[in-house]
Amino acid sequence: MTEGVGPGAGEPPEDLTAAEAGMWQAFRNGSVYDLSSGDTVVDDPHGGHPWGAERTVRARVVCWLLLDGPPALAGRVSSLKLVGVRVSGTLDLAGGTVVPYVEMRGCRFERDVLLPEARFTTVRLVDCSIPRLEAARLHTEGDLHLPRCRFLGGIRLTDARIGTDLLLNQAIVHRDRSGRSIAADGMTVGQDLQAEMLESHGELSLRSATIGVSLSLRGARLVNPSTRLALNAPQLTVERSLYLTPAGVGAQARSGMTPARGTRIQRFECQGGVRLDDGRFGDAVDFEGAGFTFTDEQELSLRRVQTPELRFLGERPARGKVVLSGARVVNLMDRADSWPGPGRLHMGGFTYENLVPRGPFPLALRLRWVDAASAEYNPEPYERLAAVLREGGEDEDAREVLLAKQRRRRESLPPAAKLWGYAQDWTVAYGYRPGRAAVWMAVLWACGSLAFARADLPPLKSGEHPAWNPALFALDLLLPVIDLGQVGFWQMRGGWQWLSAAFILLGWILATTVAAGATRTLRRT
Repeated sequence: MTEGVGPGAGEPPEDLTAAEAGMWQAFRNGSVYDLSSGDTVVDDPHGGHPWGAERTVRARVVCWLLLDGPPALAGRVSSLKLVGVRVSGTLDLAGGTVVPYVEMRGCRFERDVLLPEARFTTVRLVDCSIPRLEAARLHTEGDLHLPRCRFLGGIRLTDARIGTDLLLNQAIVHRDRSGRSIAADGMTVGQDLQAEMLESHGELSLRSATIGVSLSLRGARLVNPSTRLALNAPQLTVERSLYLTPAGVGAQARSGMTPARGTRIQRFECQGGVRLDDGRFGDAVDFEGAGFTFTDEQELSLRRVQTPELRFLGERPARGKVVLSGARVVNLMDRADSWPGPGRLHMGGFTYENLVPRGPFPLALRLRWVDAASAEYNPEPYERLAAVLREGGEDEDAREVLLAKQRRRRESLPPAAKLWGYAQDWTVAYGYRPGRAAVWMAVLWACGSLAFARADLPPLKSGEHPAWNPALFALDLLLPVIDLGQVGFWQMRGGWQWLSAAFILLGWILATTVAAGATRTLRRT
């Protein structure tokens, strides 16, 4: 409304109700307009107690004030600050530019709030009852605050541009007709998106959204068990951290802070799948204490995620899958009891540089973790784990991992190759325990020396043979290629002939397995 309209400059129109006239004057004065009764039960905007005409204003008058309102009183800044007000009709500000500051607390909206393509400075709707918020391509220079609000028909913030913070703490949002609770695909938030203790009934969609600082879902409860996803956020970009962690409850709790000892906490819970594929996170993705309830078809998908730190410290999901295929992480912080079992963990192409276990995580359990990563043999998870252990100076553990890789590979081989694999394992542990070869050689040599000491072998040619030495003879049989000048001068008959053949065969097996192990060792170096 411009000056000169109405009975006097800035005077309210004659058709306003008493409640609207009071709101009009409070707008010009920049003061809070409070129509609450003081009774917490009556004033609950989400309760069933009726609010009459004495605390009802028309949405059309609210739009009038915000889009073309009267000038402020001298020395004042006009603003709309409502408490305990019922807004009748549809609040439609689509495409409008709203300059005044807007704050509504404990208000009840009769119909949807329509803000698509509108421009605001700052909007604060706190503890309000709103059938649906339609705000696609909304632009705010400052904050958009919606804490403790309840939305029966969902929120749409597709391609919205929030200048600073978006607050959804303790909001309760139900699904719309498409099954989404919050549709915020392509949204940009200049600083933080805080949705701590949010209760979402439907799909929370943040596809290709960009968050300037951090995204906090501490203590949130996402419920969408009947369809595939409860959190759908592929290609999400968060400049710092994503928190799916517990939140403190009560007066001692502080938003964005780790709950202090003794504070009652509410953990993050998700009933339905989570999709964070191709996400980029500047500091960390934190799942500490998170609880996931999946069906067999649902999964926690982190395909191709990139982050300096992944804190996989939630509770082990009883069903569903965890997929890390193609993800790239610098520090992997985890617990042994957080990972799912065989067939429900996929890590093809998953790379990490450092392991930071929280609590005991012995090598035997780490090998089970790798085994669970693929139903069929895949060398990649073993080689990645071995490389990380070797970089950390744990060479012995790295060799154990590579030995486990060969044993897992052996199970996929045909019978003949499998037998050869068992031979390599028993003799030199596929070359990762080369000392075994020396032990076997010493044992065979000692046994052969004792056995051939009892042999009375005639020479092939009289006068053309070396002196009989059973120890050298046994060693000459065991060492392929090398000639110690004992074999080939004596007549081998009966059992001695079979024993000599056995020693020659065992010598070749030992030599071949040692050579195979040495080749693998050279390849690693």
